[in-house]
Amino acid sequence: MKTSIENAGMTTLEKKIGQMLLLGFRGLKLTENDPIIADIRDRHIGGVILFDYDMTLKKPVRNVESVDQVRELNRFVQNFAETPLFVSVDQEGGQVARLKEEHGFPASLSAWVLGEKDDLGETRREAEQTAEILRDAGFNLNFAPDVDLRINPDNPIIAGKERSYGADPERVVRHAREVMKAHQERKIACTIKHFPGHGSSLTDTHLGFTDVTETWKEIELEPFKKLIESGDCWSVMTAHIFNSNFDPEFPATMSKNVIGGMLRDQLKFEGVVFSDDMEMGAISDRYGMEEALLRGIEAGVDVFTYANNVIYQPEIGERAISVITDFVKTGKVSEERIDQSYRRIRALKQKMGLI
Repeated sequence: MKTSIENAGMTTLEKKIGQMLLLGFRGLKLTENDPIIADIRDRHIGGVILFDYDMTLKKPVRNVESVDQVRELNRFVQNFAETPLFVSVDQEGGQVARLKEEHGFPASLSAWVLGEKDDLGETRREAEQTAEILRDAGFNLNFAPDVDLRINPDNPIIAGKERSYGADPERVVRHAREVMKAHQERKIACTIKHFPGHGSSLTDTHLGFTDVTETWKEIELEPFKKLIESGDCWSVMTAHIFNSNFDPEFPATMSKNVIGGMLRDQLKFEGVVFSDDMEMGAISDRYGMEEALLRGIEAGVDVFTYANNVIYQPEIGERAISVITDFVKTGKVSEERIDQSYRRIRALKQKMGLI
């Protein structure tokens, strides 16, 4: 029987750093020789993320084929983890759903449709259905709900994909809270996104540099503020948006002013901060892995997501762990800073009933 790490003080540096990574991988079915299994078993990564579409191969064959197949895949990867994994997916509903009808999963409504109906009972029923599906398939972390405001109706990645409940922060909070409670009652963590707000952007951070300096509005913080204040929020995902009023140099994911200042100090958030995919164009087009990781750690990111889908790199986990370990050994990052993230990750996994 697998046992968890019982004492954070006795955990090796490498294991703590491993917990700070959440990785994507290829395969409908795995063997013990697959690279992701070495990342889980030997490098102790904190989690994995599943996708239905392989962006590099441009084929709808990645990790999802059927309900039974996904359940077995999740069971298989979890079996190799000393500390149970975050097994995650983006299952927002509507267009952003990795578990689709063609694979045997129920259809789902988008946040925009639910927000327009503004029926909390229906949102709750949808969320309960999603949470039940996730639990049954072996997932324990949903990167949802999206609490971005529909500030720009022409936004290609938020409004354009019907991911926002609307422009009214009160409406967004009401519906997001139903989603989060339905999941959390089933020991599935939700991650609200994309801090500090992606709904006003004119472009898509997946594709490249996204500057919201002239479009971002203070009201975009409201859903995050209210959900954090009420205690409903267990974890937050960053946006890769750039706003020179926040930070003249770095996008939000790499900004001390945004994560350390706005999220931690101003909004008093003490939970886990997940990065959006570090391979998205807004980061990877402008920064190398070393700089992005260093700035992200300094900013306050706890878990770095490498979806490993925009570019497929089987060795991405090993490389990232080596880079972060070198930061500590050379004094660029203190071990206490690693411990901060490790404690937050462990606390969330305890809250989820994983350890």
